[in-house]
This record gives sequence, structure tokens and C-alpha cells, in this order.
Amino acid sequence: MKTARAARLIIATTLCAGLAACGGNGSGENVQQLEGDMRPGVRQSTIWDVFANNENPNYTVAVNKYLWNASLEVLNFLPIQSVDPFTGVIVTGYGTPPGGGRSYRATIKISDPALDARSLRLSLQGAGGAAIAPGTVRAVEDAILTRARQLRIQDGRL
Repeated sequence: MKTARAARLIIATTLCAGLAACGGNGSGENVQQLEGDMRPGVRQSTIWDVFANNENPNYTVAVNKYLWNASLEVLNFLPIQSVDPFTGVIVTGYGTPPGGGRSYRATIKISDPALDARSLRLSLQGAGGAAIAPGTVRAVEDAILTRARQLRIQDGRL
């Protein structure tokens, strides 16, 4: 019985010591004043900073407006199913291009604010899961990139 009591006393003492070690910053400064100061030399990071979402959602939009508008203009014959300008995704329904016989649908992903071919991802699907020739996909991508460059020149931001 004495050993059980001694074991509980040791566990309680260890827990109290561990809890005391977690508290305070050891410098005697006001903790609220330290947390409110955001200067790089003063603010210290904690383990909770890993889990915090510090990105401002107003500044995380990474879509090039010229690519976005050019995609909508070039593929204007396709009915739009959904658009998400915050992620840069445009999904269209099936449609037949002017002068074409096959219908297809497109999914466009604009992943970067740069007016660059790497920022544009295009996926075309034929009706019934038919494969689309890589040359066709490349031609549509080229048309979108050309139109985006024209829009940029018209805007005067060269």
C-alpha cells in the first residue's frame, strides 16, 4: 500500500513539474506585449504556427486574367457547366465546334498568374469517351495562348 501511494506521489510530482516547465517565457516580459509584436526579431514561432492558415485568401488567387478570358472566348461554343475563378477551373459541357462534326467537352485549369504555356492545362473529351487527337488539343491550347497575348496587347500591359 505504501508503494502505491509513493508511485502516485511520484507521478503527481512529475506531472506538476512538467506542467510548470511549459508555462512562462522565462524572461519576465509581458506575454501579451510579446505576442502582439510582429517584428521578425521579436515574434517567436510556436508549434501551433504549423497548423495555422496564415495565407490571406484575398491574395492567394493565382489565375491569369488573360488566359481566363481567352479560354472563355475561344471555347465560347461550348456550354459552361461550372467555373471557379479562385482555383482557375472551367468545366464545359458537350458542344460541336463551328464547322466541325464531332462534339467534345473541355476542362481548363489555369494554375499560375503568369501568361505562360505552363500555366494552362487543357483536357478535351469526345462524346462517349472518344479519344481526341493530341494535335487537336495542342491547336486549341495554341489558340487560347494566342488570344491571351492579343488581349494583353490590347490592354496595353506589355
